[in-house]
Amino acid sequence: MSARPIIVIAGVGNGSGTRVFSKAGYRVALIARGADKLKKAAEDINQTGGEAAAFPVESYSYKALTDVFGTIKAHKWASGEKPEIRAALWNAGAGVWKRFLDVTEEDLQAVVDTNVHGAFAFSHQVLQAFRANEIDALGKRGTLIFTGATASLRGNVTTSAFAAGKFALRALSQSLNKEFGQQNIHAIIDGGILTDLSLSRRTDEAAAKAFKEDANIRLDPESIGKSYLYLANQDRSAWTWELDLRPAHEKW
Repeated sequence: MSARPIIVIAGVGNGSGTRVFSKAGYRVALIARGADKLKKAAEDINQTGGEAAAFPVESYSYKALTDVFGTIKAHKWASGEKPEIRAALWNAGAGVWKRFLDVTEEDLQAVVDTNVHGAFAFSHQVLQAFRANEIDALGKRGTLIFTGATASLRGNVTTSAFAAGKFALRALSQSLNKEFGQQNIHAIIDGGILTDLSLSRRTDEAAAKAFKEDANIRLDPESIGKSYLYLANQDRSAWTWELDLRPAHEKW
């Protein structure tokens, strides 16, 4: 039986570029908190001829991520091809931007759950799935991508908690690169991404309009998705380990 690739994406807003992989022939397994929004994201893909399924979780804890992969593996896809997890994207985030003395224990727990416990559990399940795959024409069994930020590289005034989590995530990805080099790619993404949430944070009408319409000042989800697909399509002779994407006019 012929196989059809699956990409598993954890952390799904309208900024993850899921449609790009769907158009490239991937089935899309979506993991996130918030069942209603997740279901809509899957329906949007299915209504445009793709094949997607929603797998909601209550949290990004180690147990929740481990359990949901059992559900994904047991899922019956509509098309008949053999399912193979060939790509995975850890896109989940814990947005804690506070001055150090304002950071709470609950903030730290959210950062650790997302960037350490959840990312470890996700990677563990993905790598087990990759190891069961045959090496493909590109010379690999799968591609694992992490979404980072400038805070993966340096801290700033309000990023003591956020950067600590992103530093941890980058260290994890580097370690997996060394141990599982034939299956993994680490991507760093930064800049304001055009999503419903990022628009809602801009209370000034003119600023919100500019952010929505000016591609020079924010990352477009579809463009990010195209870069992720480029990573997944690289052959083993020339792999990218870190990729830094920014809009043309960003100040960083």
